[in-house]
Amino acid sequence: MAVNLQDPKSIFGMTVTGRGGERLGKVDGVYLDNDTKRPEWAAVKSGLFGSHISLVPLATADLAGDELRVPFDKDALQSAPHHDPDKELSTQEEKQLFEHYGVPYGGESVTARTGQTGHTGHGEQAGYAGQQAAGGRHGLADERATRGDADGRVERAAGHDVSGPNTDDAMTRSEERMRVGTETTEAGRARLRKYVVTEHVTQTVPVSHEEVRIEREPITESNIDAATDGPAISEEEHEVTLHAERPVTETEALPVERVRLGKETVTEEQQVSGQVRKEEIETTGVETTGRTERRTEER
Repeated sequence: MAVNLQDPKSIFGMTVTGRGGERLGKVDGVYLDNDTKRPEWAAVKSGLFGSHISLVPLATADLAGDELRVPFDKDALQSAPHHDPDKELSTQEEKQLFEHYGVPYGGESVTARTGQTGHTGHGEQAGYAGQQAAGGRHGLADERATRGDADGRVERAAGHDVSGPNTDDAMTRSEERMRVGTETTEAGRARLRKYVVTEHVTQTVPVSHEEVRIEREPITESNIDAATDGPAISEEEHEVTLHAERPVTETEALPVERVRLGKETVTEEQQVSGQVRKEEIETTGVETTGRTERRTEER
């Protein structure tokens, strides 16, 4: 389904998805062609706390339910030429963006797709309808600061420009606040690996062996019969077998312990620094002598 060009604010806050359904961010603003007041670019907010804003061409976008689908991936948005939302979108910046996304510069635009007059690729100047006033090829239609009429034109809401003619008698002073959070990233990996090593083991074990011992006994009445049993003179030979112990070894595998990897969370403090801006208000032509300052607060 094509993008609703009659009401550009209808896509504010929509989730932007890319190739394969990858979530890229949310629509934070819509840039209008200054001549036709038709939307040409969507500002997509992504990153931690929505700190990164990229412009994508609506000529390549389609609606799918409550999602705005574009044929790009996260890398394409992150590497897109940077555009400062507080400054104009110049013709040169627009040309660089078209070349980055592979869209022919001067070719069919969103307004051309819907039968509207005007096309991209030439250098008419345009106003910037957004949180600040500037000039440029296209203007940003901010849901909180603009409203559209039946002809698709965008007008500034009263009170938005705090120093312009459509404000009340008070000036708003704003400050930036730095929000700090955490995100989980992979810091390293630990693994268990089992391997076999061979060790030389020495143990002492007792062993025994038999040795020959000559035993002599005199002839007595108790052994005379055995001594004279046989020829008086003869040759003969006696033999005994000797035994000895020798050490032998064998091994067996026995479980000795179990080892596993565990994780524990260690909390430490780190300092985060950044720059924030704030507005200061100075007075001109106001007498300071005897002046009292009254500050009204609602409780």
